[in-house]
Amino acid sequence: MTIEINRIQPFPAQRTVVVTGAGAERGIGRRVVRKLVAEGWSVVAADIDGPAVEAFAAELNLEIPAESGLKALGVGIDVADPSSVEAGFARIDAEMPQVVALVNLAGIPSPQPLMEITPESWDRVMDVNAKGTLLMTQAGARRMIDGGVGGRIVNTASITALDGGGTFSKTGYAAAKAAIQGLTRGSARELGQYGITANVILPGPIDTDIMGGTLTDDRKAGMSANIPLQRVGQPEEVAGLIAFLISEDSSFVSGTSINVDGGKHMH
Repeated sequence: MTIEINRIQPFPAQRTVVVTGAGAERGIGRRVVRKLVAEGWSVVAADIDGPAVEAFAAELNLEIPAESGLKALGVGIDVADPSSVEAGFARIDAEMPQVVALVNLAGIPSPQPLMEITPESWDRVMDVNAKGTLLMTQAGARRMIDGGVGGRIVNTASITALDGGGTFSKTGYAAAKAAIQGLTRGSARELGQYGITANVILPGPIDTDIMGGTLTDDRKAGMSANIPLQRVGQPEEVAGLIAFLISEDSSFVSGTSINVDGGKHMH
């Protein structure tokens, strides 16, 4: 199905965004979910930790005003497992409004230096970060194509894809995140005919636990040394950008990589 390409396609009033990687209490995913509910989206919080996102969704449903018509659903999905992805989307199809947007935040770090990477650790970081983004994109895009109103895909790379590694995650992670950039550009090119945009964000140091645990003041200072804003980012700052990228206002933004790093990388 194709849509009219000579006009901005409005989204239905009742629509769903799927957000992966929403299980961790101090992760970006939960901030994104809360932001998108506030922006008028029904939200699927997905994560390999099913009980965590189910409890989170139950908490959200108690907070969402009944008159809004919005709802949250927590779904356990292993993004690297095709059968798990399809089972998760089958439940989403049955219980939620039309899927119009997908935010791929699920990922794992990889702290091994180049010469210590094993085939097993390489496969794991590629499976979760790169293949997981592919499988979720394919499943989400099928729903958007069938829905006929366009859609939005936001993927997550990292500035380590530019640096070749960071203070915690190193070469394997950098390679996986660089692959996501290429996947996003290919998605934007091939899905544009359906009114679907695809963009990728590249966070710098963000105050979450993915970089080997809670950041101490000393670690924050070290990570901020080459950042013009002289601090690490907050999850809410990433959430704000994602809210724009899945909105109708971003309808002509596609195939773009956007750094969220306080000005560390300028281009």
